[in-house]
Amino acid sequence: MKLKLNPEARAVYRSIREEIKRRLVLPESASLLDEFEPVSDRKEILHRQAYFRENLSMIRPELKDHLSKVKPIKFRRDFLHDRILVVDESELERAEKLGLCEVTTEIEDTEGYPLVLSTIGYGIDVELVPSQIAPELYVLPLWENRETLKALARIGELTGRESVAGEILKALEDLREVIEKQKTLDNLEELVAEKERELNDRISEKLEKFSLTLSGKELLEFLSELKAGNYEAIFSHFGGVEGEILDLINEAENELSERFGVTVELFSREELYPVSVPPERVEILREELEKELKVELYLKSREVLRKIIPLLQRLREELSAVHELDFLQAVKDFAENFTFPELHDGGMAFINGRHLFIENPQPVSYVVGRKPKGFNVPGSDVVNDEKVVILTGANSGGKTSLLELITQITVLAHMGLPVPAEKAWVEPLDEVFFFRRKRSTYGAGAFETALKSFVRALRGGGRKLILIDEFEAITEPGAAVKIIGELLKVAHERGFHVVIVSHLGEDLKKELSFARVDGIEARGLDENLNLIVDRQPAFGKLGRSTPELIVERLARKKRGKEREIFERILRAFREK
Repeated sequence: MKLKLNPEARAVYRSIREEIKRRLVLPESASLLDEFEPVSDRKEILHRQAYFRENLSMIRPELKDHLSKVKPIKFRRDFLHDRILVVDESELERAEKLGLCEVTTEIEDTEGYPLVLSTIGYGIDVELVPSQIAPELYVLPLWENRETLKALARIGELTGRESVAGEILKALEDLREVIEKQKTLDNLEELVAEKERELNDRISEKLEKFSLTLSGKELLEFLSELKAGNYEAIFSHFGGVEGEILDLINEAENELSERFGVTVELFSREELYPVSVPPERVEILREELEKELKVELYLKSREVLRKIIPLLQRLREELSAVHELDFLQAVKDFAENFTFPELHDGGMAFINGRHLFIENPQPVSYVVGRKPKGFNVPGSDVVNDEKVVILTGANSGGKTSLLELITQITVLAHMGLPVPAEKAWVEPLDEVFFFRRKRSTYGAGAFETALKSFVRALRGGGRKLILIDEFEAITEPGAAVKIIGELLKVAHERGFHVVIVSHLGEDLKKELSFARVDGIEARGLDENLNLIVDRQPAFGKLGRSTPELIVERLARKKRGKEREIFERILRAFREK
């Protein structure tokens, strides 16, 4: 059963969620927070505590770096136009329903397809399953996400969980050669152009070093051919160089053949310098390479998939578990130096609690209801298990912050999470009401709305914690004493736990013998004339807002006539 929260208490819960979400590495992990909404059931809270105790211990700081490298692996289900599947008439409907490639019963329809697959002994034999018809759709997404697989393998090592990612990575290495060929094919024009430039540079260098001993007649012929740019005639007349240039061309083509894995004949022999590659030959080579590559990629993918297909379900589980680990590391980061509260009947208490959203907060200890064993806080000997507490004291002394801290600890405890305290005890509740003072709202309408809300909180039964911040701010002090007094009597009669912040503590104490009055007091002025406030409430002691100190501060700051007036007021305080 979920813990019921009024709007202000739910706002505290949302703030806690946002603090945890802010620490997540993977946005998708945020959905796990929904599984830890505050609940009332003691057994469920203990179950969650046990889960966090067990799993937070394995989260290590370096885990976050590897989590950030994990990306979703999406196995595509595309229609592949580079293949055709030949089937028997009886298999046609089933094959078409797979929707993976063209399907036919006629062998004549296969012309022009790089890949011909068949269940009837023509082309490459396959079974009517996606893993045999289109293994690339499984394997290529894994290849493209090798960084994710590496991160999963490392996460497995860090958490002590078995991972199949390393085994999959090892199997994928069989694809490397064909993938490298694909990269080469993608850059085919650039590679051919580069080889063409390199070859012409080498021929030019060889021609520069070429020397001849010529007769006068041969020299005239040589110059004439040279002037005409007729290199073929020159090579023909003065052999030796032509053979060397042809050797360079053959060498270049052999290098390309080795790189592409097919026999390459690209360069024209009709004009030996400068050599060039006709565009149509590049296109023919591309088509040949693409066809070869399609077949090779299919066969390699099929071979790899055969090894890893039993591991894919476990891989999916690992990818899902990564979000759990991300959630756990965010919780651990958020809850650093927190402690798990003990479940405690009859109230709540904490020692050295720290407000979540105040920088460098002063630790505060507090108790509402039955004081647990172990709550050995100075001054707490006056606590007599009061369920209703009136919190009084200095303005800006931390009274509202204490109500917020109580709400934070209560909500976290009911989520099953650790709480920001040295030690804590929390009773499993059914409802939490936090009525925050709305300073911008005054008048009869505000009073009526607030009163209705308080009464709704008091109706019915169950285990309730009600926190009220300065109700008297929206009505007259005389009326406030009567109204608050009756509200607190109802709460007491029904066994609810209540903490109310009020400046009417002295008057309420006279009316409510069952209530404890605690106080936060200002102790003086510092060297900068700021109030020195001890934010730790004094149990059973009325806290005064010490207007005397405020008057003293003003008297020491002002000059002239204003100072005289403030000093006169100060003397009136001290003459009492």
